[in-house]
Amino acid sequence: MVDQNKHCPCGHDVELADCCGRFLDGSTFPQTAEELMRSRYSAYVLEKIEYLKETLWPRYQAGFDAFAVAKWASESHWTRLTVLDCHKGQSGHREGTVLFEASFLSAGKLQTHRELSLFKKQKGRWYYVKALDEV
Repeated sequence: MVDQNKHCPCGHDVELADCCGRFLDGSTFPQTAEELMRSRYSAYVLEKIEYLKETLWPRYQAGFDAFAVAKWASESHWTRLTVLDCHKGQSGHREGTVLFEASFLSAGKLQTHRELSLFKKQKGRWYYVKALDEV
């Protein structure tokens, strides 16, 4: 059970229930690529692995390694998400990109994962497709 009254891990200064929590609990779907990206970050923080699979582009879901993702999520202490840029990805678009940095502690070392991600919409729902560029 997730405490919906705590601040959302995605970096918005609001309670989880008013931000990514509504996506993670399935009560609604993200309306933009950025909302999906932020909710996926929150899913890593909160170890909501099934959500990560469900929001992956359908063609790639069968190959999703839930064990490896759960291991990485649980072994990392997520410290900050910074959205650097978004291109398209609004409610009226069918695809978009989000450039972000996710900072985390792993094995006692602060690391930053920087990624330009591709998102696509299918049947009115946004999905993460793949990393276009990772640093």
